[in-house]
Amino acid sequence: MPTADALETRAVPDPLDALTLDDLRRRTSVKWRRYPADVLPLWVAEMDAVLAPGVVDAVARAMQVGDTGYDSGTRYAEAWAAYAADRWGWTVDVGRARTMPDVMTGVVHVVRATTDEGGAVVVSPPVYPPFFEFVETVGRRVVEAPLTATGRLDLADGGALDTAFAAARAGGRPALYLLANPHNPTGVAHAPDELAALCALADRHGVQVLADEIHAPLTGRPGVDDVPVFTPLLTVPGGERALSLVSPSKAWNLAGLRAALLLSGPAADDAVDRVPLNAREAVNHVGVLAQTAALETGGEWLDAVLDALVRRRALLADLLAEHLPEVGYDAGHATYLAWLDCRALGLGDDPAAALLDEGRVALNSGLPFGTGGEGFVRLNLATSPSIVSEAVARMTDTVERPGARG
Repeated sequence: MPTADALETRAVPDPLDALTLDDLRRRTSVKWRRYPADVLPLWVAEMDAVLAPGVVDAVARAMQVGDTGYDSGTRYAEAWAAYAADRWGWTVDVGRARTMPDVMTGVVHVVRATTDEGGAVVVSPPVYPPFFEFVETVGRRVVEAPLTATGRLDLADGGALDTAFAAARAGGRPALYLLANPHNPTGVAHAPDELAALCALADRHGVQVLADEIHAPLTGRPGVDDVPVFTPLLTVPGGERALSLVSPSKAWNLAGLRAALLLSGPAADDAVDRVPLNAREAVNHVGVLAQTAALETGGEWLDAVLDALVRRRALLADLLAEHLPEVGYDAGHATYLAWLDCRALGLGDDPAAALLDEGRVALNSGLPFGTGGEGFVRLNLATSPSIVSEAVARMTDTVERPGARG
């Protein structure tokens, strides 16, 4: 992998290095309002980016003409289909797409449609904490199938997924597997053979598979990046029976203008048909306009972000190697989320707490991500080099401070 210094010399416009810390602190989103002003926030999945110009223009145009009514039409799905075909060679059937208010609302509707009250939803921790929270909120129980020690899906006969699927289907009850692809928090982009094996295993047990693929555009570009390329679940053998939820909102920093698409393989129509038609009633029309504009006009902007993330991963790897070599970090994974193994720092199961209290840097604690999250933190790399450098400096000061280690 190229060094951070070598990558920083590339003349690439950087949407993540256009705003000062003072500029960012004028924002009123949760990233910048959860903690006091002396805390450096690198936790929630918000980018410190200037927005793509085409998105700004689309939203401004909607305000100017009063286009703020109820959502209608298929342009969003058509834009995703065109982007997916160009980026990944994925042929999306627009006729099967349903617009959802956001990805997790879509998850809730699919969980309700494909499982019974008290039924099981299998997840693979450490994984995005709302997977636990939303599933339990709708009266289902979570069955864990933890990742392997190397952070991959455990697909072996008698392994974690095989065992969890059998437990979830006990008594013949319907069950769902909720997959993060790419995985959050690890950044692993599941390989085609892994996804095909997952579909085969789920089919053998009679488990419906649903993938949250919101981070897909933040994976590697063929022939350009060192990180793996995204494989859409619906494109692998067995994917015709699966469901997927997609959205540009993470890649183009549009969390406040959310809108998602529920997609299905041709053999999963029955599952989609059970999702109530009124599920789309809360769709934000302006959000749909923003997401559509991102897909139609924001390709160059996103490529600049992806170039910047290559440099940030290299920078973080260099800084950790120099100042905190005990911290484990795999810079070869995708997304702008860095999953850091801090178990050797002596800060206990929740190092994020010490780093916040003593270092005044806010990272995600690994504990809410479930089994395997103990001693880990999640760091958001979608920011400037100076902020990444300051974060590592604060982490280093915390570890070196007398009494910081347990």
